[in-house]
Amino acid sequence: MSQKIPDPTDMSGLSYAEAHRRLQAEGKNELPAARSRNIPAIALEAVREPMFLLLLVAGVIYLLLGDVSDALMLLGFVCMVIGITIYQKLRTERVLEALRDISSPRALVVREGVAQRIAGHEVVCGDILILAEGDRVSADAALISCNDFATDESMLTGESVPVRKIGQPDAFKLHPPGGDNLPFVYSGTLVVQGRGTARVLATGPHTELGKIGKALQVLDDETTPLQKEINRLVRNLAIVGVLLSLLLIIAYGLSRGDWLNGFLAGITLAMSILPEEYPFVLIVFMAMGAWRISRHQVLTRRMPTVETLGSATVLCVDKTGTLTLNQMTVQQLIAGDASFVVTASRTPLPETFHELVEFSILASKTDPFDPMEKAFHRLGEYYLTDTEHLHRDWALVHEYSLSPELLALSHVWRASDRNEYVVATKGAPEAVADLCHLDEHQLSKLSTQVNILAAQGMRVLGVAKASYRGREWPDVQHDFEFEFIGLIGLADPVRPTVAAAVKDCTAAGIRVVMITGDYPATAAAIAQQICLPGGCDNIISGTELNKMDDATLRERIRHNNIFARMVPEQKLRLVNALKANGDIVAMTGDGVNDAPALKAAHIGIAMGGRGTDVAREAAALVLLDDDFASIVRAVRIGRSIFDNLRKAMAYIFAVHIPIAGLSLIPLLLGWPTVFVPVHIVFMEMIINPACSIAFEAEPAEHNVMRRPPRSPREHLFGRQVILLSLLQGTVLLLTTLIVLGYALHHGAAEEEARALTFSTLVIGNIGLILVNRSWQFNIFSSLNNSNSALWWVVGGALSFLLLTLHLPFLRGIFHFAPLTPSQLALSFAAGLCSVLWFELFKLIRRH
Repeated sequence: MSQKIPDPTDMSGLSYAEAHRRLQAEGKNELPAARSRNIPAIALEAVREPMFLLLLVAGVIYLLLGDVSDALMLLGFVCMVIGITIYQKLRTERVLEALRDISSPRALVVREGVAQRIAGHEVVCGDILILAEGDRVSADAALISCNDFATDESMLTGESVPVRKIGQPDAFKLHPPGGDNLPFVYSGTLVVQGRGTARVLATGPHTELGKIGKALQVLDDETTPLQKEINRLVRNLAIVGVLLSLLLIIAYGLSRGDWLNGFLAGITLAMSILPEEYPFVLIVFMAMGAWRISRHQVLTRRMPTVETLGSATVLCVDKTGTLTLNQMTVQQLIAGDASFVVTASRTPLPETFHELVEFSILASKTDPFDPMEKAFHRLGEYYLTDTEHLHRDWALVHEYSLSPELLALSHVWRASDRNEYVVATKGAPEAVADLCHLDEHQLSKLSTQVNILAAQGMRVLGVAKASYRGREWPDVQHDFEFEFIGLIGLADPVRPTVAAAVKDCTAAGIRVVMITGDYPATAAAIAQQICLPGGCDNIISGTELNKMDDATLRERIRHNNIFARMVPEQKLRLVNALKANGDIVAMTGDGVNDAPALKAAHIGIAMGGRGTDVAREAAALVLLDDDFASIVRAVRIGRSIFDNLRKAMAYIFAVHIPIAGLSLIPLLLGWPTVFVPVHIVFMEMIINPACSIAFEAEPAEHNVMRRPPRSPREHLFGRQVILLSLLQGTVLLLTTLIVLGYALHHGAAEEEARALTFSTLVIGNIGLILVNRSWQFNIFSSLNNSNSALWWVVGGALSFLLLTLHLPFLRGIFHFAPLTPSQLALSFAAGLCSVLWFELFKLIRRH
C-alpha cells in the first residue's frame, strides 16, 4: 500500500485515529509466533494421555463383555474429564496470553505531539520513536535527529562493535544493516549510546529481524530442580503402577480364568496409581502464580522464579524510585554563602540564584525524563519565565556523559547572542568541585554545606559553568575552565507503603539492603524514615568498597544494610559477596550497567517504569510500578504458591494410596471387586479440580510472612512430607478396608458393600482436602479463609455422590445398592474420622 511521504520536519507524530487505522491495516508489530492451542488441539492432547487411553481400552472391554451401559458411562466420563481438562488448559492459556501482552516491550512514541509509552506491538509505520541509551529498538526506522548515537547490531550482522549513527530527516528508504554513519536503526537492536528520534519505516515481519524469521526464537528453558524432582516421582510411580498392573492381570487370569475381567482389574489399578496430575499441576501453579503476581504489578519473565521467591533471604533495592516516589522537587538552593528554601508560598527567587537555576537547566535534557531534570525545568519555568535566563533558541552541539570515573556531565551550547560556546555541568558535588579545582578551604566549606543538605534527606548536586572558543572539542571535561556556581538540594519523598513492607520483611527473616548513589547522610535519613534495621552508623561507601578485598566485603556485608555513593558496576560485587555467604539474593536495577548484577542475582528485578530494556531482559521479574512494597507482596505470593503446591502434591500422593489399595487388596483377599474404571474416573473428577484449582486458589497461611525463608535445597517431597502423605493415605485405606470388611462380615451384598466403601472413600477424600488446606492451623481456622473454588469442588463431589446412591440409573452404572440412613451416617463418620487424627497432629506440633 503506497503512502504519502511525510514532511521530514513534522515531529508531532501520528494522530490516534491514523495510528489505529494503520495498526488494523498492517497488523501488530510482532514476529509470527506459535499460535495458542485451540479447543480441538487441547482435546486431542488430552486424549493421548495414558489415563484416557486406559479408559478407552476399558470401554472396549465392556463392549466385548456386552455391558453397553458401563461402556457408555465410561465414554461419557471421558467427555466430562476432557471438558474439565479443556477448561483448565484454556484458563492457563488465557493467563499466559495476558502475561505476554503485559511483557510486550514498551516503546516511547510521539502521538499528536505528546510523548507516551505504548506496547511495542502497537507501533506502526510513520510513528516517531524516542530512543535513549539502553532501549531496545521496536521497529526498523530512520533517525531524524540524534546526538552521539550508536547501536549494537550484532544480532543482525554478527559484528560486536557498536555502529555509529547520524540523523537524516529525509531518509525514507531502508538500507541493509551494517556500516557507520547511516541513519537507519533496526528492530531488536540495542541503543548503547546517546539519544535520538526516529521515524518508523517497517514493522513486524517486514523488518530485517522479521526477514531472518527464527532469529529471535527462544530456546527451551532449562529444567528446574522442582521439575526434575516431580519428573523423577512420576517416572517411579509409573513404573510401579505398570509392574503391579501386569502382575495383577496375570494373577487374576491364572487364578480365576477370566482374562477380560483381569484386564479390567489391571487397568483399574494402573489408573489408580498413574500420577498424571503432577506435571499438569506444576504448570497450572506456575502459570497461575505468575498471573497472580502480575496483578500486584510484578511481571514474571521466567516462570521458575515463582518457586524461587519464597527462598529469598536478601532484598537489595535502589533508593530512588523504589523506596521513594521518584518525584524529585527542588527544596533548597545554595550559591556562595546565600541559601534559599523553596516553599509552597513561592517566595520570589532572589537574583543571586538565577544563574544557578539557569545552568542547572542547561546541563539537563531539553525534553527530560529524569525526575531531577524535570524538577529543574519546573523550577525555571516558574521563576525565570520573564527573565533572560531561559534560552530556548540555543542549540546543543556537544555532550559529555556521566562516567564511573567522573560523576558529572556537561552540555556544550551554541549561544545565539554570543561568539563563544557556553558549557554547563552538573553532577556529584565532589566531581564538580574537582572540575573547578577548588582549594582546601573551598572544599571544606562545600563539604559542610553538602552534609547539612544530605542530613535532611536531600539529594545534592553541584552546578558549574565554563565558556569555550576552540574549534575541536576537548577529549575530557577537565580541559574546560569551570567556575563553581552552587548547590541544589532535591527531595524525593519516601513511598507511604515502604515502612510497613520493610517491617514485613524483617518479620519474614528477609534482610533489606539499600543501595544508593546518594551521600551517606541522605541514605541515613531515608533509612531512618523507613525504619531500616541495622542502624544508620555502619554505612559503606563506594570508595570504601573499592578498597576492600572479597573476604573483607563478605564479612562486612553480613552486618551492613546501607551502601551509599555506589555506581552500578559495584552492584555485581555486592551480589557475589552475598551469594558467597549463602544468601538467596533479589536485586533491583534499571540501567544498562545493572544488567550483570540482575543476571547474577538469584532473582533479578528490573524497573518497569524507569528501567531500560536491557535491564528488563536480564531480569527474571519486572516491577511495573517500581514500588518496593510490590516486591514484598510478590515474595508473600511466592511463599504461598510453594506452600499450596506442596499441599496439592502431598494430597495427590495421599489420595492415590487408598484408591490403589482398594483396587488391589480386596482381590488378594478374595473379596469382591470394589473398583472398576468408572469409580476411578469419579475420583479423578474430584482430584483434578481439587489439586489444580482449589489448592491453587487457597489463600496464604496467616504466618507465611512470619517465618524464615525456605531453604532452596528443601525438597518439595521431603522426608516429613512423604511420611505425612503415606500416613494420611494409609489411614484412609485402612478405614475403608475396615468398613468393607465390616459390611461383608455382616452379610452385606457385594453392591451394598461397594456403595458403603466408596462413600467412605469419597468422604475421606473430601476430608483430606479440608485438613490439608493448612498444615499449621486447624480446620476451623481454615474455614475462615475464602476459597470459592474449593466449595465448588466439595459441593460437586457430595452432590454427585448422593445422585449415584439415589438415582437408579446411576446406581446401576456404578454397581451400587441403596444405603440406609444409618449406613450413610457410618460412611460419613468413618470417612471424617480417617483424617481427623491429622488435626490432632497439627495441634501437638503447634504447641
